[in-house]
Amino acid sequence: MIENRPGSVSAELIAVLVAVTAGTPRVLTIAEGTSLPSGPLSPEHRSLQAGTRSWVERQTHHPLGYVEQLYTFADNDRNAALGGFGRAISISYLALTREQPKTLDGGASWRNWYDYFPWEDHRQGADLPAPLPAALRAWAQAGASPAERRARKQRAAIAFGLEGRRWNEELVLQRYELLYEAGLVSEAARDGIACHTTPAPRLGHAMRQDHRRILATGIARLRAKITYRPVVFELMPPSFTLLDLQRSVEALAGQLLHKQNFRRLVEQQALVEETGQMAGATGGRPAKLFRFRADILQERAYAGTKPPLPRA
Repeated sequence: MIENRPGSVSAELIAVLVAVTAGTPRVLTIAEGTSLPSGPLSPEHRSLQAGTRSWVERQTHHPLGYVEQLYTFADNDRNAALGGFGRAISISYLALTREQPKTLDGGASWRNWYDYFPWEDHRQGADLPAPLPAALRAWAQAGASPAERRARKQRAAIAFGLEGRRWNEELVLQRYELLYEAGLVSEAARDGIACHTTPAPRLGHAMRQDHRRILATGIARLRAKITYRPVVFELMPPSFTLLDLQRSVEALAGQLLHKQNFRRLVEQQALVEETGQMAGATGGRPAKLFRFRADILQERAYAGTKPPLPRA
């Protein structure tokens, strides 16, 4: 928790720790799913990343694997929402791992990230949650002038793929911030932002402070990154089937992929190699097991698992 006083500057380290388990994207949380692992930067931390690792392991008992800096949140308007008067800075990291539930302590848990962002999962179809389109229209119509109403309508259409526009899976943060501005998430009600529909929908599970905004930033970064870097393999076991790999990419992107296009792309990029073994329990014919071909990192520094166009 950030403790800030008038004129002070305090820094919090926050981890967005992601795994994919049985085709479900999961995020590691504390405080009954309301917070990401976090803690203040202290003098004994030799670096920002070392401090983040320390807080995650202390709070969850889960080691970190792949880690990269995500974003630094330092907007002036955060301070009131965080309950202080000084300058509150949050430095976030994105970490990719494999779920190890037996290592967690009693206060940490893995949660489906679509519990926080149900409008982001389009694997069962492109329809948005039932109250959302009507609530967005009400928000757009509540604009103070015709120009503002048109601008709001356009923002909603671009963000949520309405009025014939294409859904862009990377606009996770923009969608969450629009819903916050429209008063459609619980954090907005907490911060006194009015909703223009009755009853007001409170979409997705709330998080403390602005941790859901930080989680949205992490999801957007990861969705963008899997299109040009092979980071998805940080989430895979040492050996896997091609169907396992496809399901993991679909889970992260929130969209279904064309099976043959996906496999053709993986083969063209030479991302995997056969292990010579077969998977035992696939529900059908035995499937070949593959492993990530680590040499690709040296051979093609910017190769990635770019998902092909989603199935119509």
